[in-house]
Amino acid sequence: MPEVDKSIEEGKIFAFIGYWALFFLVPILAKKDNKFALFHGKQGMVLCIAIIAVIIVFSILSFIPYLGFLFMIIEWLAFIAMGVFGIIGMIQALTGKYWKMPILGDIAEKIKI
Repeated sequence: MPEVDKSIEEGKIFAFIGYWALFFLVPILAKKDNKFALFHGKQGMVLCIAIIAVIIVFSILSFIPYLGFLFMIIEWLAFIAMGVFGIIGMIQALTGKYWKMPILGDIAEKIKI
């Protein structure tokens, strides 16, 4: 039986919670010494910020005459993509795997906490 990494086992639930919107603060504050929880917490933080940015930007763009409907569709597609990222991140966290989100994962890696 393969040896289980103790830090991953201790950080799983914190990493999982890190993808629940503002709950990204839980692994960042409570388990900042746990590399696994912090990895997923930072990704959750970037995902949360991205969702807020999409809401703000596309809500403004949706008021543009004739193009507003197109921007609303793009906004919903972005929400679906980010929702999928969040679900995959939670599954990967619970299974004890490091999974880097496309685009947002690169941003999260650059954050120093």
